[in-house]
Amino acid sequence: MHRKIETIGFDADDTLWQNETFFHLTHDRFAELLADYTERDHLLERLLEAERRNLGHYGFGIKGFMLSMIETAIEVTEQKVPARVISDILDAGHEMLRHPVHLLPHAQETVEALAGTHRIVLITKGDLLDQERKLAASGLGEFFDGVEIVSHKTPEIYARAFADSGAARAMMIGNSMKSDVVPALEAGAWGIYVPHGLTWALEHAETPEDHPRFREIADLGALPALLDEIEG
Repeated sequence: MHRKIETIGFDADDTLWQNETFFHLTHDRFAELLADYTERDHLLERLLEAERRNLGHYGFGIKGFMLSMIETAIEVTEQKVPARVISDILDAGHEMLRHPVHLLPHAQETVEALAGTHRIVLITKGDLLDQERKLAASGLGEFFDGVEIVSHKTPEIYARAFADSGAARAMMIGNSMKSDVVPALEAGAWGIYVPHGLTWALEHAETPEDHPRFREIADLGALPALLDEIEG
């Protein structure tokens, strides 16, 4: 007997474990370092512009974030940024790369439970080494039947990740409407949105409220009940 949902995809950052929190803390540190040169709001606007501009060069992740901070520091100081500030920016990035992994509520028990009933896969984007490090440190790696670390999340990526069951029998869960929900729906899968208190500005997208395969849950603890509803 085939289940209505055979494959479940999980996003990683800010779905299974904390991530954006550390970027916001680094924003604070970055603003302190450049306080003599510009106001915080203006600085962070310039940083976001740099990040958007550099996505095609560096992709997603901490290393690209570090380079965008350095580029922004050079710009706002008119190329007069002290070497000490550059060093402090690098230190902040290295600290982010070493930060322990903090699982979000219900991540452990939900992934472990569903691994016994469904094929589950991790589909995340970002720096390969950093994502592999976080997955290993999370203690969740053994529960996944597959891991996809990609540069962008597109309908084609989801179609490939869900090829074993077919997208119609697959579900993607994540905190990014733009990356986790919308392209999964376009691939023919279910898209389940799990809001996180902090979401990067470049991950926002319009909510597909009227789509028949879109659902929103408060946290991962609500996922088993949603599955029962869909499969019932």
